[in-house]
Amino acid sequence: MGELVRAERTEARGPGVARGPAGACGRGPGARRFLLAAALLLLLTACGQQTAAPPAAIGHTFAEASATAAPAPSASPVGLAALDPCTLLSPQDRSAAGVTVLGKPKSIAGARACDWTVPATFGVTVTFDEQHGLADLDVAKKNATKTTVGRHPGLKVADKKAADGTCAVLLGVGDRASVQIDVSNTGFSDTSLACRRAGTVAGLVEPKLP
Repeated sequence: MGELVRAERTEARGPGVARGPAGACGRGPGARRFLLAAALLLLLTACGQQTAAPPAAIGHTFAEASATAAPAPSASPVGLAALDPCTLLSPQDRSAAGVTVLGKPKSIAGARACDWTVPATFGVTVTFDEQHGLADLDVAKKNATKTTVGRHPGLKVADKKAADGTCAVLLGVGDRASVQIDVSNTGFSDTSLACRRAGTVAGLVEPKLP
């Protein structure tokens, strides 16, 4: 801007200065046009520098937008309330456990349960206890053996002396809930076989529990 002002004052000094050679101290018309173009270029450059955002500010704004747009993690259902005991054995699971029938929902002392009864072979019942954890269950210690099925602690319960063909596997679900898998053989014999069947069903059910 300073060069442009000085060029205008030189032209105003008189006709003799304006008629001088173009190369003499840059006082000719060509010099004035060069100074005018240079001044305009400097002005545009300065304006561009003032409006551009610094790189650090651009990066910071992008980080804030990304953090705001990130979805919040969804909450998962807790406890047994979201499960139906009759859906715990898929067709493939039933085949692996030797169960050839569909489960029938039932209630045992107010607890939700499902029963599969294979004619002339055995029956299995899965019961949800949503009020008592494994430590709260009233189980005769002489008939209980500690076990672990997958991620869940458990108890295998069978009266070997009675040899009545019944066996149960109890799984703890947290501190205040449990799942009971009961097997009864037809004819009430072969307790060892009943425990093997209960263990098989427990292994199929356990991965689906909370």
